[in-house]
Amino acid sequence: MMKSKTVLFLCTGNYYRSRFAELLFNYLAVQIDLDWHAISRGLALELGINNIGAISQDTVAGLAARGIALEAEVRPPLALSESDLANAHHIIAVNRAEHLLMLERKFPRCVKQVEFWHIYDREFALPNEALAQLERNVLALVNRLHATDQAVRASHED
Repeated sequence: MMKSKTVLFLCTGNYYRSRFAELLFNYLAVQIDLDWHAISRGLALELGINNIGAISQDTVAGLAARGIALEAEVRPPLALSESDLANAHHIIAVNRAEHLLMLERKFPRCVKQVEFWHIYDREFALPNEALAQLERNVLALVNRLHATDQAVRASHED
C-alpha cells in the first residue's frame, strides 16, 4: 500500500483558518477513502498572543455545525518548519495578501510551490463567511485530488 500524501495548510497563527481546513479536509478524505491527509502550520505564531486556548472557538463551532467533533485533547498551534515543507505534497496558504510576504521572508525557496487562496482573517471577514469559503475551497480541493488519484489508478490498470 502506498503511503498517503500530505496537504499542508498555512495561515498566520495555526489557530483558526488553517486548523479548520486541516480538520475538515481530514474528515472529508476519510469519507471518500482519499489517500491524502492534511496538516496545518502557522507562519507567525507570535502574532497570536491574544489567542485563548489551543484552537479558535470559531473553528470548533464551525466544525461542530458540520457534524465534525474534535478529539478531547487538541494540540496547540505549531510553527512551520523546513521539514513540514519538504514532506508536503501540496501546500496551500489561506490568504495571499497576508502570507506571501511572510513566506518570501522566512521560506523563499518554497513560494513557487504554494497555492494561494483568498480567505480573510477576522478583521476582514466574519467567521461564518470565512469558514463557508474555506469549506467550498476544501471541498473543491478534495474533489480535485480524488479525480487525479482516480485517473492515476486507472492509468496503472491499463
